[in-house]
Amino acid sequence: QVQLVESGGGLVQPGGSLRLSCAASGSIFSISMGWYRQAPGKQRELVAVLTSGGSTNYADSVKGRFTISRDNAKNTVYLQMNSLKPEDTAVYYCNTVPALKGSWGQGTQVTVSS
Repeated sequence: QVQLVESGGGLVQPGGSLRLSCAASGSIFSISMGWYRQAPGKQRELVAVLTSGGSTNYADSVKGRFTISRDNAKNTVYLQMNSLKPEDTAVYYCNTVPALKGSWGQGTQVTVSS
């Protein structure tokens, strides 16, 4: 199974931006990929999808603010997050869509706070 390593999280003020990266151990060229997040006390949710055909889908809570993209040559998926809100605070993970149980990484913490 593909191994995934997320990075790019941090502490940011409301209204700020971050770009998350997800490096895969192998080719993701023909795989639909997604970014998930889990806030304290809540279930993990899928917030952005990029299909193998290049289509994107977003959760209503992030639509218009987040953008998912990929660089197949680098086996990397990105999540550009703009206009961040405190409710975006969570651990962010990438995985295939649907998710592979054995491919969850450690995630990267995003904290939005003033």
